[in-house]
Amino acid sequence: MLLQQNWVSPHWAWQSLGKSFLLFVFFMLQTADLEARRGHQFVWKTGHWGRCVGDCGSGGTRSRAVWCTHTEGWTSHHANCDQKEKPESQRRCFKVCDWHLELFEWEVSGWGTCVPGGEAGACVTAQHGLQRRSARCLQKLNRSTVASEICEHLAPRPPLEQACLVPCPRDCVVSDFSAWSQCGGGCTRTMRHRTRAVVAPPLYGGAPCPNLTESRLCEMAACPLGEEEHTYSLKVGPWGECRLPHHEDVSMAGRAVLDFGADSGEPSVSWLEGHKAHHHAREVQVGYQSRPVRCVRSDGKNVVLSLCVQDAIPLTFKSCVIAKDCETSEWSAWSACSQTCSWGELAPGFRSRRRGVQSVAVGTGKLCPELEEREACSAGGRELLQPCPRFSWRTSEWKACQVSLLLDQQDPRHHKHAGLCGGGIQTREVYCVQITVEVEMHRLKEVSRPVDGKFCLGPAPSASQLCNLPCPSECEVSAWSVWGPCLPENCQDHQGRRGFRMRQRHVIMDPVGPSAGCPHLVESIPCEDPACYEWIISEGICVTDHGECGLGNRILKTVCKNKKGEEVPHHLCSEYPRPEVMACEIPCATDCVISEWSQWSPCSHSCSSKNAEGSQSRSRSILALPAEGGKACPPDRVLQEHRACNDHPCVHFYWETSPWSSCSEDALIALNTTFSWSGEATCGVGIQTRKVSCMKSSSGHVTPKRCPDSTRPETARPCVLLCKKDCIVTPFSEWTRCPTTCQPGNATAVKQSRYRIIIQDAANGGHACPDTLYEERECEDIPICPVYRWKTHRWSHCILVPDSVRQGVLGYNEACGHGLQSRAVTCLSETNESADVTECLRWAGPMPPLVQECLVPCKDDCTFTPWSKFTACSFDCESTKTRRRSLTGRSRKRDKCQNTEVYPQVETELCPCEVFTSQPHGNWSDCIIGGGKSEPQSGMRSHGDTKECGEGIRLRAIACYDKTGRLVDPSHCSSSGYIEESCTVPCPFDCKLSDWSTWTPCSSSCGTGVKVRSKWLKEKPYNGGRPCPKLDLKNQVYEAVPCYTECNQYSWVVEPWSPCKINSEQNSLHCGEGIQTRKVRCVSTAEDHRGETVPNALCNQAEIPEEVQKCSLYCPSECAVSDWGQWSTCPQVCDPNVVQTRTRQVLRSSVNTKPCPEDSQVKPCILNQNCFQYQYNLTDWSTCQLSENATCGRGVRRRLLSCVRSDGRTVSARHCQQRRLEKPTEMSSECLVGCVVDCRLSAWSAWSQCSQTCGAGGQMVRGRAVLLQAAGEGRPCPAQLAQHRSCPVKPCYGWRLGPWSPCRLQGGQCGDGLQVRNLTCVVHDASVSATAKPVENALCAELPLKETVLQLPCSVPCPGDCHLTEWSEWSSCELTCIEGRSFETTGRQARSRAFVGQSPESPESCSGQVVETRPCSGGKCYDYLWKTSLWRDNVRTVWCQRSDGINVTGGCALQTKPAEVRHCSPACRKPFSYCTQRGVCGCERGYTEIMRSNGFLDYCMKVPGLEDKKADVKTIAGKNKPVNSKMHDIFKGWSIQPFNPDGKLKMWVYGVSASGFLIIAFLIFTSFLMCKKSKQHQSTPPQQKPLTLAYDGDIDM
Repeated sequence: MLLQQNWVSPHWAWQSLGKSFLLFVFFMLQTADLEARRGHQFVWKTGHWGRCVGDCGSGGTRSRAVWCTHTEGWTSHHANCDQKEKPESQRRCFKVCDWHLELFEWEVSGWGTCVPGGEAGACVTAQHGLQRRSARCLQKLNRSTVASEICEHLAPRPPLEQACLVPCPRDCVVSDFSAWSQCGGGCTRTMRHRTRAVVAPPLYGGAPCPNLTESRLCEMAACPLGEEEHTYSLKVGPWGECRLPHHEDVSMAGRAVLDFGADSGEPSVSWLEGHKAHHHAREVQVGYQSRPVRCVRSDGKNVVLSLCVQDAIPLTFKSCVIAKDCETSEWSAWSACSQTCSWGELAPGFRSRRRGVQSVAVGTGKLCPELEEREACSAGGRELLQPCPRFSWRTSEWKACQVSLLLDQQDPRHHKHAGLCGGGIQTREVYCVQITVEVEMHRLKEVSRPVDGKFCLGPAPSASQLCNLPCPSECEVSAWSVWGPCLPENCQDHQGRRGFRMRQRHVIMDPVGPSAGCPHLVESIPCEDPACYEWIISEGICVTDHGECGLGNRILKTVCKNKKGEEVPHHLCSEYPRPEVMACEIPCATDCVISEWSQWSPCSHSCSSKNAEGSQSRSRSILALPAEGGKACPPDRVLQEHRACNDHPCVHFYWETSPWSSCSEDALIALNTTFSWSGEATCGVGIQTRKVSCMKSSSGHVTPKRCPDSTRPETARPCVLLCKKDCIVTPFSEWTRCPTTCQPGNATAVKQSRYRIIIQDAANGGHACPDTLYEERECEDIPICPVYRWKTHRWSHCILVPDSVRQGVLGYNEACGHGLQSRAVTCLSETNESADVTECLRWAGPMPPLVQECLVPCKDDCTFTPWSKFTACSFDCESTKTRRRSLTGRSRKRDKCQNTEVYPQVETELCPCEVFTSQPHGNWSDCIIGGGKSEPQSGMRSHGDTKECGEGIRLRAIACYDKTGRLVDPSHCSSSGYIEESCTVPCPFDCKLSDWSTWTPCSSSCGTGVKVRSKWLKEKPYNGGRPCPKLDLKNQVYEAVPCYTECNQYSWVVEPWSPCKINSEQNSLHCGEGIQTRKVRCVSTAEDHRGETVPNALCNQAEIPEEVQKCSLYCPSECAVSDWGQWSTCPQVCDPNVVQTRTRQVLRSSVNTKPCPEDSQVKPCILNQNCFQYQYNLTDWSTCQLSENATCGRGVRRRLLSCVRSDGRTVSARHCQQRRLEKPTEMSSECLVGCVVDCRLSAWSAWSQCSQTCGAGGQMVRGRAVLLQAAGEGRPCPAQLAQHRSCPVKPCYGWRLGPWSPCRLQGGQCGDGLQVRNLTCVVHDASVSATAKPVENALCAELPLKETVLQLPCSVPCPGDCHLTEWSEWSSCELTCIEGRSFETTGRQARSRAFVGQSPESPESCSGQVVETRPCSGGKCYDYLWKTSLWRDNVRTVWCQRSDGINVTGGCALQTKPAEVRHCSPACRKPFSYCTQRGVCGCERGYTEIMRSNGFLDYCMKVPGLEDKKADVKTIAGKNKPVNSKMHDIFKGWSIQPFNPDGKLKMWVYGVSASGFLIIAFLIFTSFLMCKKSKQHQSTPPQQKPLTLAYDGDIDM
């Protein structure tokens, strides 16, 4: 019932709520869907970041794509994604440019420790591991970290991980023990010992070293009780502390030497007074010190002193200086940094501070510490310095090209003359400048001030190069054209009847050069009746007035043309009469017939003068005679006409121009813009002017009216104004540094200088360069070295040990013996004023000693006066000098003092001998030309200014020795320190050729040919001179160029034909066939001699015109025809199918019906007969032709053009021109003749400082640089760009420490003492085999003497004492290696020492050892291998051996150690068996093993057949095989085993048995067949047993 209620209730609720509830649910679902869509179904996606774009530095930006996508993958609108979560699409970045390479770099840390990786296990050689490091991108200037992507753009990130190896732990390796030491004699128990040394120390956690000593008791018979043999030794202790004699000290003084008994006493008054006075003077206190003395027995026990002391007790006290440490002042303030800028961590700047000495060390006090200390400027967290500037090479502009520099190489003595051109050399200045970097902007800023070239890294740019100076060339013009017609000045507006006839020529090649110009191109002649236009008449046919013959008119066709031949409108010719008809006549059948007028002959003169006028003529001839009643022929005079020609005067006029002026500014022309002209910057437009004047060809200037205005050249033209170039010089360099260290007061004045460099010369009116490029001045404020000196005061009296201490010892009661005396030393300035001790220590050298030993003679001692001075030396080398002393007081009466051998009273020494000998040292130097001893000026001089060959000197250093063989300064033997010898450097001589000969005439008189010129050999090259070019057999070299001769320089000229002459004897009518003649002459066509008759031989004989020809004079009533016209032209391409024709006209018809002769003729166009083809022919290019004043560089090569007919004949070029053939355009081109350049070197630098300050083997060097490399066949650069010479051998002085003396006990037999060594000044020559010889200590006085220990405490062990052995020798240098490869660059070597005891009572108290290691170079890798001896009774020796053969303990891996004893289990108890090396039982030789199924030996069976006498010797010998034969062990594995380990026969035994059975059966059967008829007895073979095949291992079976 309840369930039904619950079900009905919601149903009722749904019905009651209705639509409102439905709308609410729908709204909620839509809201949820929108939120889900926005929040989850749409997401932002981004692309990869793009490259950084924008300006260099931090101003760049990079962008990426951002889009909205649905979770299913499709792209949607941005609005569907949450805008708050939209990723950025742009961000700022650092744009990296190429020049950032100088600003950023990767900095990597060192590799970390090698961390082993992988599974842990037994280490064999090494473990693989991994080591890491870090990398960061740094800005070089301030070492700050920047984004890594900057460096990644410049260079890939360095690897941060690498594999590594960790060596296995290596135990300490020691050598074998030495032999046992010897035992002592007698019955006393002693010890003997043996030692070993450390070969390699433990590494990487290896085991420490074992004991290095072993001791054992000597086996000796025991001594009877109470009769032990002992030795006694006087043992002295160490000296005690130096003390002052106070009362309590006096009482303790006795206790300090209790072992030998000392009484107390009062200190002496004289000692106290002396001490006080001296103490007051200079704080030096003299005290005393004592030491204990005792007697010890050989077993180490102390005994009574009398057992050791026989005579006097050794010294137990002595005077000493109370130790005082050096006292210094406080540190001064830090100085300024040594660098004003930072070069990074590689070269940090330093600052320093000093402190002074307040009191020096006295006695054994601590010496003064360092008085100056330095630290890097970047220490202490202070601000970093500004980054230092960078440096870079810069160059000036190239200077003008100089041909003379190149000619100097070929002939330094050549005379310089103007007009040189072609190849040359130009130079420029090369200098170093400083570049700073603006850190914030990451930009480079240049400071052009020159600095020393040593700051610029890398090779300097070239300071010279080849160049070309253009050669001037003349203007080339064509020939004059013919004179033109008479034209007025202006055809549009011409006043008067005056005109001009003109002729022109044109420029073929423009001139080259600043002052070159072309001649005038137009000439004119005044003329009358000029006409701009004319009627051109073409004749029509003749139309008779009545009938077909007789008089009539010819209708003319006229066209108006200008002087250029162009047709123009008729009205332009209106002022000239226009002919329309012209009278003519057609002969009737009975009339006389006359030919047409011939062409006018050439004018007889080119111009008219008073004596000659030009004239020309034309003629006509009678062709047919008249019949009766016909019109008669005219008389002969009418058949010729004459007219004047070239009536203009022979004088012509032309405009002459002066050269253009330079370009200057013009106020009327202004341009605000600049434009480029020939590559140079331009600054506007200017104007150029020139003078123009009218010239008469024969008499100079005339009035301008005589020349036509239309051809007047312009007098002004615009021009481009080149910009003014001011001279540009660098700022002055910094002044050279003045000395910072102080200078002596008498030193010469030091100067400093600065310079500047011209980097651009002035041009185009710019500011000129300054005169001063170098300045010099004296240095100011140079510190002068202060003068300080030590002042020493008088020595105090000798101070002895106090009486109270001395009187306590027997035999030392008298106040005498050795003591100490002191003195005061003060520091004085130059003005004798007291100064600080520090100043004298700095400027006056070491402080003089404050204390010295002295001697107070005892009453029994001999006393002497002080030594006198040495006597003077003579100049003889054998002379001596002496000094004397004499006895004083009671000593004069003592006999022992008279013994001069013990107490000499005269000392004699050899005088110094000024005799020196020299020995050559080292090799001879190179031959030095002009600069042996004198130092050449520094700077870069050209090759031509330096003498490179000829006479010179070579030097050899000397070593100078005195009479005793000691090395001395070489100036004693030679002023220069050298042996000099003349030498010669052979000069190279180049190949020398003669000058070029003149050109031969052209080989062809018509068309193209060749002309030649030559050189011949004058001198052959030697000593490396320039080689000759390739010569012919006559030792000549040729140059050929094409040439051209005009083919129509001469032409045939013909006069008109004479009248036809009829042979009257045969013809009474005087008509019909006849002959006519004409004159033919050869004339010149050259411009200067045009029309002049020349010999006929100059004209082409093949083209000579006919002088005689047949003719016809038509008889009356016959048909008369004209002469034949010209043949029509053939086409350019000859074709036999095309014909050429010629025609003639009928002039008079015949009376009768006799036909007229033919009026036309044809013939085919046949190639090379009546038809010719033409083409241009080009020659090859000529060689490169240079100007006369050039030797190399740019030139011109030319080729020539000729017109060639198809039959191969060269003809006039007009034939090709008329046919308008394509003409090659390039007839000349630029070319380059390589310059032969010798290597150009700088001058030799100054000789360097000697590589050694003293000794032999020092070298001085000087060098030179290549300024210009050789080119062509020039002399190459020498391989030697440096010269060396040995330095004079100066003596090397140095302090030499002597060997340590044995331990000095000062009277004792064992105990504590002192070990001393001497310090001696020696001289040597620094060579390996040099022997140093002692000299005076004063020669080493200036050498720094480091804190050299001259005495050391030492001890001599007493019998029974424990003591250290001597150091072993250093072991060989060993590297840590893995599999034979070195793990490190430096190795290690070790040495050791150990305690050795001599007392058997307490050996444990004398134990311990010391091991020292040090790094070494040149080490080796060693292997450690186990070595074994041969087995002997199953025992052998196993030891470790290093690869160099040394037996060691340690080093070999214990896990690989071979067994020393071998065991077989179970034991080998079978007869004839033994234990093999493999640990299993085997059989002796001659026996074979019979094995059980479990693999163990069952028994040994003898090999059958051994009893046979013929058996194998090896098998018999097997009986005697030793049990442990090694060969048997080796080959045991080869023995044939017939049984398996389970005891069953192996399969091969059955196979072998079956095979043997078959073979035997086969043999029996064969024998049976061969011998069955025979009754002989056959013995059966012995029975074969399978086991007989078993093999015991003999290798020769």
